[in-house]
Amino acid sequence: MEFLVISLIFLILLLLMVWRPFFKQKTEEAHVVGNIRDETNVRLYHEHKKEIEKDYREGGIDEENYQYLLSELNNTLLQDIESTSAQATNTVSAKKTYSPLWPLGLSVFIIFFTVVLYNKQGSYRVITQVPSSHGQQETMSQEERLKQRENEAMAHIIKLQDHIDSNLDDSEAWYNLGQTYVAVGAFDEAIDAFNQVIKIEGEHADLLGAIAQAIYYKNGQKITPEVQTYIDKALALDSNDASTNILLGMHNFIAQNYQLSINYWQRVIDANNQGVNITALKEAVAEAKNRLGQSTGSADNTTQAAAETGPQLTVSVSLSDEITKQLAGGEDRIVFIYAVPTTGQRMPLAAIKIKASDLPKVVVLNNSQAMSPANNLASVEQVHVYAVVSMQGGVGIKPGDYKAQALSVDVNRSETLELVVDSLVE
Repeated sequence: MEFLVISLIFLILLLLMVWRPFFKQKTEEAHVVGNIRDETNVRLYHEHKKEIEKDYREGGIDEENYQYLLSELNNTLLQDIESTSAQATNTVSAKKTYSPLWPLGLSVFIIFFTVVLYNKQGSYRVITQVPSSHGQQETMSQEERLKQRENEAMAHIIKLQDHIDSNLDDSEAWYNLGQTYVAVGAFDEAIDAFNQVIKIEGEHADLLGAIAQAIYYKNGQKITPEVQTYIDKALALDSNDASTNILLGMHNFIAQNYQLSINYWQRVIDANNQGVNITALKEAVAEAKNRLGQSTGSADNTTQAAAETGPQLTVSVSLSDEITKQLAGGEDRIVFIYAVPTTGQRMPLAAIKIKASDLPKVVVLNNSQAMSPANNLASVEQVHVYAVVSMQGGVGIKPGDYKAQALSVDVNRSETLELVVDSLVE
């Protein structure tokens, strides 16, 4: 009798789910869909983590497999951040008016199917029988979930490909296709899709970061010279690019460099990009801090202490009288102060952004302002230092900007470097 009552309650709940859209109609925005998926991802992350920790405590898995499963679980969560953000921007459900015929027909089908299934397959003894191997049941359930996600991704790929066949210049569809290919492990196809977006829109930091991610996963989660090249290009265009910083954060997390992973993820959180699941990133930061064994309040102190152990370039920046007059009364411009290597790639080894109204000002360039841990002031002996008043607000030196420069500066210089912005870039 108890089994029948439970079955009846379940059937009623199922019918309520079918009829709910008819009684409560509303418009769902793309970002709401994305948030629901994000919350589900975070919840599943914690559930799976508890299962792994339980197996480890009970001796079901050894230390090596325990660490491997935790790393894979973290990788899956961070990939879901990117794939969910990309899918959410392409999902908009317009407001619909439902006819009562479809929920009525579906309700009849559910009741009929339940009765037939129980008569053919069901009995109280069979349905309530306890499986002989609980671990095997959980394994099968996990496999079924993974298979379901793979099938959904392949269906989405087919749908996107059909759309692209008749809309070859739809860069958003190409980008979503690339993200979906990454999710199913088709990295070469993903790279081709992202390159197609670059052909349509030109090079952007998020596209270069996406390609870096695909090559990174293709090479077994290793930052090869090719991956580093794309990372450098992306950060040179936008030091706060979400894709690139999430990748670097995850890479350092796997390598147990938890402070570096916190620094990269915190950049994305501080930028507050609407296309990124900030809640999930905060969860990742909290996990990194937990493993690091530090409190939230001591993170900045640790970063500052690490920066003080490397080169410190003190730079005094000011405007010439002529430039001050030209900027007076206009918009408050952005000033970039940065150091680049004297040879090789031009990605800044340290950079600071302030306002023209802050000048004159003394700033300090150090390793904490590096775009990547492998390319900082400590990695070279000399640098070129620039102070650029950007008239367009973007990075780089462009015609119409005002600049000052000091070439071949020793990174271990102890004297204050004087930069007076007095030159027009032509």
